[in-house]
Amino acid sequence: MADQQVSDVPPRRKLAHDGVRLAVVVGALGVVFGDIGTSPIYTIQTVFNPSDPHPVPVSVDNVYGVVSLIFWSVMIIVTITYVLLAMRVHNDGEGGIMALITLLRRWKAKQGRKAAATLAALGVFGAALFFGDSMITPAISVLSAVEGLKVVEPELERFVVPITAVIIVGLFLVQRRGSGVVGRFFGPVMILWFGVIGVAGIVGIAGHPEILKALSPTYAVGFLFGHFDIAFFALAAVVLAVTGAEALYADMGHFGRPAIARGWLLLVFPACVLSYMGQGALILEDPANVSGPFFLLVPEWARWPMVVLATAATVIASQAVITGAYSVASQAAQLGYLPRLRIAHTSESTIGQIYVPWINWMLMISVLTLVFAFQTSAALAFAFGMAVTGTITITTTLFLFIARLKFGAPAWAIGLGCVLLLGVDLLFLAANMTKLLHGAWLPLLIGLTAFTVMTTWQRGRAIVTKARRDAEGSLQAFVEELHEQQPTRVPGCAVFLNRGKETAPLAMRANVEHNHVLHERVVIVSIETEPVPRVPLERRVQVDELGYVDDGIVYVSARFGYMETPDVPAALALLDPAQTEGALDLGQARYFLSKIELQRGSERTMAGWRKRLFVATSYITADAAEHFGLPRERTVIMGAHIDV
Repeated sequence: MADQQVSDVPPRRKLAHDGVRLAVVVGALGVVFGDIGTSPIYTIQTVFNPSDPHPVPVSVDNVYGVVSLIFWSVMIIVTITYVLLAMRVHNDGEGGIMALITLLRRWKAKQGRKAAATLAALGVFGAALFFGDSMITPAISVLSAVEGLKVVEPELERFVVPITAVIIVGLFLVQRRGSGVVGRFFGPVMILWFGVIGVAGIVGIAGHPEILKALSPTYAVGFLFGHFDIAFFALAAVVLAVTGAEALYADMGHFGRPAIARGWLLLVFPACVLSYMGQGALILEDPANVSGPFFLLVPEWARWPMVVLATAATVIASQAVITGAYSVASQAAQLGYLPRLRIAHTSESTIGQIYVPWINWMLMISVLTLVFAFQTSAALAFAFGMAVTGTITITTTLFLFIARLKFGAPAWAIGLGCVLLLGVDLLFLAANMTKLLHGAWLPLLIGLTAFTVMTTWQRGRAIVTKARRDAEGSLQAFVEELHEQQPTRVPGCAVFLNRGKETAPLAMRANVEHNHVLHERVVIVSIETEPVPRVPLERRVQVDELGYVDDGIVYVSARFGYMETPDVPAALALLDPAQTEGALDLGQARYFLSKIELQRGSERTMAGWRKRLFVATSYITADAAEHFGLPRERTVIMGAHIDV
């Protein structure tokens, strides 16, 4: 399936990405690969962890089998599923689960199929699981790096958790400054990281070169089917090698598929494989090395620098997943699955660099709770795998569905994908289900909670929209009434924000009914969020005169993509006087907002607990004036009550 079958990338994005300059690849290395690139720190150690409820005995056959399983899992899930296949399906250049959801919603609107709606709901659950991933990744990544202290000096073990907590607090405190200042350093640090772990892996392989035989799939297949009672449970830890695979897809819009693919194939994948091979060789040399094979792979004199470098790399990995959580929350809010959140853009040149305060502080509290509750990266690993496998399985399912029914991929290819790709994902998912009582319940609980909030908000929003529509009445009929009543016109321009053209703004109706006046120039503005990342300026606004060309009342539809922050004054500035029946004095215009106070009603629109959840969730809604870029000193808010 060729790229052009999916979506044409806008010219601006093509110019930025098709060249695949070295700087773009370096930038991708610093942002995209942090999570998956730090997996070698804890993956093999977790597989052979003796405190695991289903431990894998250290033996020659098992080491070969585990290393081979890791290699082929990364090859199938990351290289084939994500880099070679899934990243070819995009929404105007953007990837990730939220992009797949918008493709499904767009296809559903045209075809009206229930399957698309069901899979879109599944995609929302995948996005909800990503929030669990965003909480667990910083905790396990930073913990695993700081745990290198006890490898260097065992008596320092008691300082691991406090140091981890300090690093995490510092990480979240600097988020409001944005990643633009430090972002330029991320790439070189990660290049150094991959170079060091690759060289360390080569040194380990040199001591036991027979480990290279694990590259053969026969060792993975033999271990999986010959020792299924051991290998099946080992998969719950092997999956840690592919953590961060979703980031490759989700960040595609920032760097482009070519840059990510080249960074992965030319540096990240080889370095990680060499590290895994080197650790396997080290364990074959002495089974006691299973206590910390990653750090023991480097000479004793280099372990302190390695702990520092690993900590820096895991902070970068955490930064990437935190930024991903901001993006997912922002896109979910734009698509109606979350309330409108306050979003700060931290870069004038890169629209994807955003800061969402509410999500930031929620994540910080959650991550610190996980660190103090689980204490070790090994304990967190049981929970981590479930979030990863759940997200990957859902992404693969949505990709196969879209590839077949939207883009016409042949049935044999989809069947092969179901057997090979989805089959592998489901096997990993089943293995992680065995860890439910040992921590795997946590990401499921987080995912179910986030999913419940998102679907409840979507349902409640639909109920409120209907009730509000009934209270507002027809806009066209209201304009007709104004022509009959001829209210007093006062100088100036009034801008009323509304949800569409069908109904009259509550604030406008109240202003006329109670004050009996109407401004000389009236602009009714509605914001439309289209299922594309960005809307070009030539399509930004559309004007409707509402049947009269000389009454000074016009309706303006302002379109924005789900990656954009609506700016009403900037959109109105694109209009000329001929479109608005006269010049608009935007410098002195008054903006009117209709504020809705929600309260639980007696009608059985939703379960009582969901009504309470919907009303509670509404309190985190961002200030509308700030969200729409309105000047606060010239914004008037008028309230109304609506029962849910």
